[in-house]
This record gives sequence, C-alpha cells and structure tokens, in this order.
Amino acid sequence: MNSANQEVFRSTTILAVRHKGKAALGGDGQVTFGHSILKARARKIRTIYNDKILTGFAGATADAFTLFEKFERGLEQYSGNLGRAAVELAKEWRTDRYLRRLEAQLIVMDKDSMFLISGTGDVIEPDKNVIAIGSGGPYAMSAASALLEHSKLNAREIVTESLKIAGQICIYTNSELTVEEI
Repeated sequence: MNSANQEVFRSTTILAVRHKGKAALGGDGQVTFGHSILKARARKIRTIYNDKILTGFAGATADAFTLFEKFERGLEQYSGNLGRAAVELAKEWRTDRYLRRLEAQLIVMDKDSMFLISGTGDVIEPDKNVIAIGSGGPYAMSAASALLEHSKLNAREIVTESLKIAGQICIYTNSELTVEEI
C-alpha cells in the first residue's frame, strides 16, 4: 500500500512476440520515480541458458534478479524445460514467505513457448504469439497484435515498432530499446 504522498517507482514496457520461426523480446530503458526519470537506459532483457531462452522483467530490479537466478537454476534442474521451470518458479514464489514479498513480473520465452510468471502463482501462456507486461504493456501488445495480423514485419521488427508506439503513449516508457531475438 502506498500513501498519497509516497513516491512510487514506475517503469517499463516489456513485449514478447513469436513469429515466422523467431522469438523476440524487447523492453524500453526508462526508470521513473514519482515525477522524475531516474534512468533512461536500464537493461531489462536477458538471454540465458546458452542463448536459448529470453527473459524480461517489470517491477523491482533486485526482486527480478533474485527471480532470474531461481529461474536459471530451475532450467538447469529441468534440462531446459521452459514450462516446467516456469511452473516450479511460480509455485516457489507463491509459497515461500520471503519470495512472496518480491514485486516483479517476468516474461520467459524460447522459440516454441512463452510465459508470463507472477508472484500470485500465475503462469500464463498466451493464446496468441504475443504478451506484454509493464506500464506500457497494453499499448505495446495492441500494436504488436495489429502488426502480426496486418504487416509483413518479422518478430524483431514487430517488437521494435510496437515498443516505439507504446513509448509515444505511455509516459513511463521511452525509446531507448533493447531487443533480443532467438
């Protein structure tokens, strides 16, 4: 709970798209505290597990890195099985007293699957090949859905253009983009 006078960190648009045999994940770099931009080039996207899996986060950075470490251990434990590692992380996140307090959301993906993982125990695999999180997530997801349906762009281009559109609408999203593709 935040009081009316307490400053709040707001940041990020993270977007994942699978299209034409490729998987792309991108995010903007803005970190906002209250009414001020603290950082413009934060990197919220990582490639892990021998460059076969993309991960991105929205929320508290330290919390996200704790979750990334646990997720990577799960990938090692389950021989790179993305779905199994995602479910096990969500179960631990929801049931562990310390982890329950972490404030972040993750998107994890490979060429075949993508999941949104949250601290409430959610592991969501979207019906379509697009998912987004963060303050500009709905804008980026809408743009990506339209571009998937009505353009000839590849996955990386769709992510890039959709994040640019979100950055024009969401005041917590900028145009300093990081986009990775597998």
